Amino acid sequence: MSAPSFKRTKFACYTAYFTMSSIFCLPPLLFVTLHESYNISYTLLGTLILVNFVTQLIVDLLFTVFSKKFNFQKIVKITPLITSAGLFTYALIPMFFKDIAYFGLLLGTILFSISSGFAEVLLSPTIAAIPSDNPQRDMSLLHSLYAFGVFTVAIITTVFFKIFGTDKWTYLTMFFALLPVIAAVLFMMSPMPDMSQSSAPAGVEATKKRAWAFALCVACIFFGSCAENAMSNWISSYLEKSLEINKAVGDLLGMAGFAILLGLARISYAKWGKNVTIILLIGMIGASVCYLVVGLLPGVIPAFIACVMTGIFTAMLWPGSLIMMEENIPSPGVGAYALMAAGGDLGAAIAPQLMGIVIDKVSASQLAADLSATLHLTTEQIGLKAGMLVTSLFPIIGIAAVLFAMRYFKKSKQKTLSLEKSL
Repeated sequence: MSAPSFKRTKFACYTAYFTMSSIFCLPPLLFVTLHESYNISYTLLGTLILVNFVTQLIVDLLFTVFSKKFNFQKIVKITPLITSAGLFTYALIPMFFKDIAYFGLLLGTILFSISSGFAEVLLSPTIAAIPSDNPQRDMSLLHSLYAFGVFTVAIITTVFFKIFGTDKWTYLTMFFALLPVIAAVLFMMSPMPDMSQSSAPAGVEATKKRAWAFALCVACIFFGSCAENAMSNWISSYLEKSLEINKAVGDLLGMAGFAILLGLARISYAKWGKNVTIILLIGMIGASVCYLVVGLLPGVIPAFIACVMTGIFTAMLWPGSLIMMEENIPSPGVGAYALMAAGGDLGAAIAPQLMGIVIDKVSASQLAADLSATLHLTTEQIGLKAGMLVTSLFPIIGIAAVLFAMRYFKKSKQKTLSLEKSL
């Protein structure tokens, strides 16, 4: 019997990851509309973002602890349908039951956050389990599609609102809710690879080494996620408030530019990339420099370029950490991918929130008031720059984490080779 072809399966994974970008990109674009249409406070709208990340983190942890209890193939196939259900709920309850609009938004957020958690945990190991001549290319391509999805959602939303107006947001949301159905149909028609559990290492010493290896990979994805998501969440506000760039121009050139460079860097690695640990080190160093330039230099052009260039340097920090894990930990299993996703989601939640706290605290401080007259900046601009400087600590610490991981895995490989030669 001939081996099954997984081409359609791979395409289904790519489609699901691309359509998943609407979960992250669309709600923030609707916040002003939701605030004005339903009199929902910005605090409650911000809570939806928190619910999104907390729900994903819970899913990640459940798979980490109870991965043997789940049927991975079935969950992968229904994940796009849960995404659709969440987005339809997000749109239809506010449309027909305006008095409980926030409940609909909250319920929809929980549903599509569950699907996003499933996707993060299962799509990467599904791609990794498919036989391939270049598995690193496939993994990098998978994650590049998220960046291009964000760009696509932003463009479609901008054009839709220009033509039909923001009051028709529910129809736009339902359009995006239909797209994951394509991925669901593809999954139903495709064979699924075997995603068997990792084999347990023999002995206490082997278990200890494996735990150390996982810890290093989780640390790298955590700091990488911090570096990527702090900028992706704050670039629009920073360009508008700190650099005083027109919002539309800032969103199109800044946010879209960041997303395009993020995607192009991942595509480039998929085609030509190798030595992922070196790429991770360069990414952490480059991200650190970008944050320091944004936080310290007074000129508009250097700060703008640094904001956008962060997209290139942070592009491989998440998928590169996964590739590093696959290269150095044999048969990691779905639980390992869940643990990595938890580390990434934790970074995505902590770094943007910390930056917001720093901005508020510094802006209201006496130090900012004193510096305002000297630097000819508003206290808010000083707060934003301080937030960028504090955030630079994440990739700076990430440099140390990657260097330690490189040294640890190099020694581990040398030890294994020596043992094999002696045998």
